[in-house]
Amino acid sequence: RVFRKPTRRRRLGTTTHPMNSALSLSQRVVTSSVAPRASALRRGASASRSAPPSLTLKSRGRATVTGASENDIMEQLRAMLGGAKGKLVDEKMALPGRQQEMRVTEKHFVLGNSIKNPFPDNLESCVFATGCFWGTEKMFWRVPGVFSTSVGYCAGYTQNPTYEEVCSGQTGHTEAVQVAWDPKVISFTDLLAMHWTSHDPTQGMRQGNDSGTQYRSGIYCTTAAQLETAKASAASYSAALAAAGKPSEITSDMFGPDKNTVYYYAEDYHQQYLAKPGSRPYCSAQPTGVPVPEEFLKANGAKLSANYWTKYGPRPGCTINVSNEPVPPAEAFAA
Repeated sequence: RVFRKPTRRRRLGTTTHPMNSALSLSQRVVTSSVAPRASALRRGASASRSAPPSLTLKSRGRATVTGASENDIMEQLRAMLGGAKGKLVDEKMALPGRQQEMRVTEKHFVLGNSIKNPFPDNLESCVFATGCFWGTEKMFWRVPGVFSTSVGYCAGYTQNPTYEEVCSGQTGHTEAVQVAWDPKVISFTDLLAMHWTSHDPTQGMRQGNDSGTQYRSGIYCTTAAQLETAKASAASYSAALAAAGKPSEITSDMFGPDKNTVYYYAEDYHQQYLAKPGSRPYCSAQPTGVPVPEEFLKANGAKLSANYWTKYGPRPGCTINVSNEPVPPAEAFAA
C-alpha cells in the first residue's frame, strides 16, 4: 500500500514503502509511480500469471494534462505526495487511461467459475468496497451461494486504469470487489451484512493504515432495489454503531445503476491473491465488532442467521485469518 513515509502496519513482518513521484511543470506532465504492496507481491509473484508492476518509474505511468494551470499541477503533486489524500481528484485532472481492457484469467482460482460478465441469467451482482481489495474478496468468496468474485477499480474517471495509476490518487477509483451470487441460495441482505461487518465504514478516505481515496468504502448497486436496501442497511448499521458507543456517521458511497460507476478489472496477479501459493497475508481492515441488527436481517430476507455471523463472520483486528475455502452450505445454514 502507499504512504508518504515508510510506516509499520499490521502485516506479518513487512514494512510499507513510499510512492515515488515526479513532476515536470515545463512539460505539463504528471508522472506517478507506486511501490504496490512491494514485499507481499515479491513473495506472491510465483503465483501470478503475469508479472507484478515494476517498482521503478515506467513511461506508461505518464499522462499529459493539457490546459492545466501551474497551481492545478502543484495541487496534483501535493495529492500524489500525500498532502491531499482525503480529496478526490477533479475529473478534468484525472489521468486519461486507455481503451485496452485489462487481461485477466476468467476462471476463479477458488470457486472455479467465470469472473467475467455476462453472468448466468439467474444470478445477481453488485460491487463492494471496504479498503484493500485482497481481504474484501476473500470474505465474499467464502459466503455460500456466491458464484464468483473479482477485484477491480470502481467509481473513478480513468478508463481501464492500472494499479499504479489508482494508487497515485489521480484516477478517482476505489479498490473494489464484484460479487455475483445466486439469490435462491443467498440474499443481498446477507452480503450487505458482510460488507458492514468486515470493515469500519466511518473512516472516509482510508481503512486502518491504508490511507487514500482508493480505500474508501462503497456499495455500487446494479438495481434500484439493491440501492434502496443498501441505504436502509446503512441507517440500521449506523444506529447499531451509535448504540455501541462507536463513531456512527457512515461515509460509504452508495450509488445505483443511474450513476456512472464503471467497474474495471484489476491486474491478474491481484485476482484471488490471498488464495494463491506464495501470497503474503495482509490485513488493514478495521471491523468494528458490531453486528448488523438481527431485526433488520429478518425483515429484509436474510438467509443466514445471527449465529452464522457469530461463528463465521469477520472478527475485529483481522478479517483474513480463516480458510480460503467457502463455508460449506450445510454448516452455514445450520448455524
